[in-house]
Amino acid sequence: MGKISNFFRNVAIEMRKVSWPKRKELTRYTITVLGTVVFVAIFFAIIDQGINAIINWIL
Repeated sequence: MGKISNFFRNVAIEMRKVSWPKRKELTRYTITVLGTVVFVAIFFAIIDQGINAIINWIL
């Protein structure tokens, strides 16, 4: 049981050392991630439609 409590104590110590982003940075990072996800989703949807059209044309 001592190892588990020691682990969580070390986790708490390390979490205090973390450099958390400011609100403005977090908003910018979130918008970047969401924009990238939307772009990749649209990209793969277009690729999927193209592959589907080629397969239907062959068959």
